[in-house]
Amino acid sequence: MKNIVKNIVAVTLMTFIGLTAQAQDKKNKNAKYTTEVNGNCEQCQKRIQKAAYSVPGVKTATWDVGTHQLSVVINEEKCSMNDVKKAIAKVGHDTDSIKATKEDYDKLHTCCQYDRL
Repeated sequence: MKNIVKNIVAVTLMTFIGLTAQAQDKKNKNAKYTTEVNGNCEQCQKRIQKAAYSVPGVKTATWDVGTHQLSVVINEEKCSMNDVKKAIAKVGHDTDSIKATKEDYDKLHTCCQYDRL
């Protein structure tokens, strides 16, 4: 009888642990992020937003010219915020954590070239 009780407790415990671990792996399908992206004008805005939307899983992307803040909603099952930042850097714009290469930055129109730190 003791073995049956031990087995039931063990199975119950393993089931609980398995369900808890599975719940922690679930990604957010509507994760909201805001990050800084350098740029100057509406031409930059179009380029930054287009680069963000090029990443599969990006649902919305809005860059504010005045504040330099990019607000996005992404499906974390399909992409990460890091993927979005890499795409933006690839078109010449620095983000708070990923910088564009000199070659990509130099491809920007002169009015779009911002002061780099």
